[in-house]
Amino acid sequence: MATINDNYLKLKAGYLFPEIARRVNAFAEANPGASIIRLGIGDVTEPLPSACRDAMITAVEEMGDRSSFKGYGPEQGYAWLREKIAAHDFQARGCEVSADEIFISDGSKCDCGNILDIFGNDNAIAVTDPVYPVYVDTNVMAGHTGDSNDRGEYDGLVYLPITAENNFTAQIPSEKVDLIYLCFPNNPTGATATKDHLKAWVDYANAHGSIIFFDAAYEAFITDPELPHSIYEIEGARSCAIEFRSFSKNAGFTGTRCAFTVVPKTLTAKAADGSEVELWKLWNRRQSTKFNGVSYIVQRGAEAVYSTEGQAQIKALVGFYMENARIIREKLTEAGLQVYGGTNAPYVWVKTPNGLTSWDFFDKLLHTCNVVGTPGAGFGAAGEGYFRISAFNSRENVEEAMKRITEKFKVA
Repeated sequence: MATINDNYLKLKAGYLFPEIARRVNAFAEANPGASIIRLGIGDVTEPLPSACRDAMITAVEEMGDRSSFKGYGPEQGYAWLREKIAAHDFQARGCEVSADEIFISDGSKCDCGNILDIFGNDNAIAVTDPVYPVYVDTNVMAGHTGDSNDRGEYDGLVYLPITAENNFTAQIPSEKVDLIYLCFPNNPTGATATKDHLKAWVDYANAHGSIIFFDAAYEAFITDPELPHSIYEIEGARSCAIEFRSFSKNAGFTGTRCAFTVVPKTLTAKAADGSEVELWKLWNRRQSTKFNGVSYIVQRGAEAVYSTEGQAQIKALVGFYMENARIIREKLTEAGLQVYGGTNAPYVWVKTPNGLTSWDFFDKLLHTCNVVGTPGAGFGAAGEGYFRISAFNSRENVEEAMKRITEKFKVA
């Protein structure tokens, strides 16, 4: 009989968001008249920018003409898109990133998991807590951890708590770690990292030969001019960091699928024989073998993000969601809740009141206000006692959800 990858059996009963869906569906079946507003999963609601739509329509027309038809594209992505990304997202900020160090993909979630293909099984791995579940679960699947304890923490991972007590900053560990997951602006807490904080991490990584996986999926939501958008704004990062970016949240590509990963050619790690190997070559080989690239049509839509019209439309789209975040932050504060985030990120991180657990608060909001959020415990042990509210929804739904909470929910 065929055997399975037993590491999957170590995963907790269910991925966070399917469990949310299960509870919401059960409530909806029992209460068919309830008008449920979902502010849990960070999926966008507003239409694709017209610049992107127009570019994709033109690309579709090109696919209908033999002279302009496109078949297989380069696995790394079309040069014209990578050049736009390098110029606008990095070089314009003083970052030394070239177009050939950029790999176009169908999602930063995919890349955050797939990047493990090029690393060994004996690395010490650090994750923040709370954490985007994909970082942990993909390491479990790859066999990099032991079993989980009653707090949901996996043996073999180094957890870095980020809480109100440490101002939601990732504390540098006292022990040596090899792979470090950092996400700023942070999902789920909405916290940000200063240049000084990231410099401390870069210095640590370079001193220990570590690699930082820097998830910058929400950089477009930064409004503070003093905060870095890329880890490559930090001196020394090219020798210790891989950065993940996405068009999902800034341009509404959650259903269109386009992202990219930056792997500097100056980045190396050790082989079993002790020799240094360029990670760019390994990632390029991995992508060329396992990935056929993002469609021409979608890449043309992503390219339009960098047009004059696209930049204006993206700014307006980000501004729309950040106004939602402001409304959520202020109304939840008015309701007597203690809130964090929501200023340089599209997530508001809420302290659960009256000693309620994260899932108890989830159920209370669902049953009392018919509003769905995300229990902090689903992001890790240090997320217990917190709750995430997403700003990704229509203005009408956000205002109605906040009205229900301020009217029906009272903090004792």
